[in-house]
Amino acid sequence: MEELLTRLITLMRRTVFPEFLGQEDRALDLMRIRNVVRNISDDKKADAFMERIPEIDRLLHTDVEAIADNDPAVEDRTEVVLCYPCIKVMLHYRTAHELLRLEIHVAPRLLTEMAHSATGIDIHPGAQIGEYFAIDHGTGVVIGATTVIGNHVMLYQGVTLGAKNFKYDPDGRPLDVPRHPVLEDNVTVYANTTILGRVTIGHDTVVGGNVWLTHDVPPQSRILQSRATEQPLFADGAGI
Repeated sequence: MEELLTRLITLMRRTVFPEFLGQEDRALDLMRIRNVVRNISDDKKADAFMERIPEIDRLLHTDVEAIADNDPAVEDRTEVVLCYPCIKVMLHYRTAHELLRLEIHVAPRLLTEMAHSATGIDIHPGAQIGEYFAIDHGTGVVIGATTVIGNHVMLYQGVTLGAKNFKYDPDGRPLDVPRHPVLEDNVTVYANTTILGRVTIGHDTVVGGNVWLTHDVPPQSRILQSRATEQPLFADGAGI
């Protein structure tokens, strides 16, 4: 299956970004995409996936714009598409998310794990991510299965959007219930911050680096870590 999914991503990348990568025959590539999806599911789901390609295309182009708008090091959009790990992982994620919505099993997780291995960014295909999404650098980012992310959200490396705890059924099995954060529109989360549980980070909020957050945050907040405590230099062998 991994070989099929590698082919799917190659075809999707060429179909979504022909202006950067070139494409000799779009109709042929679309037919090949349908054949791959049919091979991992059935004709009905393959047809349904084909109807969702325009939206995948639109969303990925908003992601490219988000990166270009937020990173002064970007010289042109071609650089973003070819070089930035965020676009690689979002191509995998947005493809996998639509496959999961069609109740195609295993393949969506395999797609996002392939991207995880290549980029160090771990996004569960079940997460819901809006338009104009950007991750800068990216290594170590974790986004859990029931995470909900709005539009124009920016994450930096090492951010974790995870679960604080689990609920169990009478037999002791963990329940698949909402347990990851909700980030509303225009939220920025800086490097190495951890946000756990079904908490809501209100719109237009900035969360600073190295923050541990397990509670709701109202809109337009600024959340920073505590200031470092400065102590005089040790003397005469004294320690902490």
